Amino acid sequence: MEKPYYSLNRAYQERFGKKTVKISLDAGFTCPNRDGTLDTRGCLFCREGSGDFTAKGSIAEQIEQGKNQKKWQGQSPCYIAYFQAFTNTYAPVPVLKSVYEQAITCKDVVGISIATRPDCLGEDVIELLSELNQKTALWVELGLQTIKPFSIDFIRRGYENTVFENAVYKLAQKNIEIVVHIILGLPHETKQDMLASIAYLNQFPIQGIKLQLLHVLEDTDLATYYQQGNFKTLSLEEYVDVVCDCIAYLRPDIVIHRLTGDGNAKKLLSPLWSTKKRIVLNTIHKTLKQRNIHQGSYFPEKK
Repeated sequence: MEKPYYSLNRAYQERFGKKTVKISLDAGFTCPNRDGTLDTRGCLFCREGSGDFTAKGSIAEQIEQGKNQKKWQGQSPCYIAYFQAFTNTYAPVPVLKSVYEQAITCKDVVGISIATRPDCLGEDVIELLSELNQKTALWVELGLQTIKPFSIDFIRRGYENTVFENAVYKLAQKNIEIVVHIILGLPHETKQDMLASIAYLNQFPIQGIKLQLLHVLEDTDLATYYQQGNFKTLSLEEYVDVVCDCIAYLRPDIVIHRLTGDGNAKKLLSPLWSTKKRIVLNTIHKTLKQRNIHQGSYFPEKK
């Protein structure tokens, strides 16, 4: 059934003509928010730099492990190498070039997706990404999370919105596809704050977005703040409501790469309902139908 939004599966089908699977990779990088350049604590919500679901070993070994998951058997998909853990442009260019090329030379890998920070995209890195973009399908994923000044400081993001804007324009000049991560449910953000981030992104030459539910994970500073009773996470009903509005306000040509997110169930403190991903997605789709919403229903915003 055709979804009322521009789904990642649809985008992959249009581009590659078959089932396409992302394999999460850990290239062993760190982050300026952890190595002392900006901070040593990481972002408030960060536990493993989003690398909870990566395998171990060399890049080729991790890709092979990803291919061998039982759920893909018999489907003969193609694969996207997803550099997910920590900041994946935060190393000297020769190191970056080596790990990227290890990935794209693996059998059935048709593209590469690189999660990074906008403040870790120097001119030499941009040139490397431009070269890579000539060899394979390439996405650069930028962790914006929010545009609210209070939240930026609170989560220890470590850069201003103008840094994000400059990075987007530099990547766009090289015709590199950009995916932006937004977190819904950050402490003390209202629904209007979250929708403001969507309206902001509509202005820029981006091609994709990830809508990520805030997960409170053990061993994070966010967990301490949560356990002290300083905020509540979103209920399923609240999350579905805001996601549906995000879809309605989102520019129609932007591919939605994610509608919720996967937290490590063994480390998840809240919201526990998020572990039932199928129920979450079904509820979102049901609500979109009930409210007669499709992507861009409210774009541009009606006065």
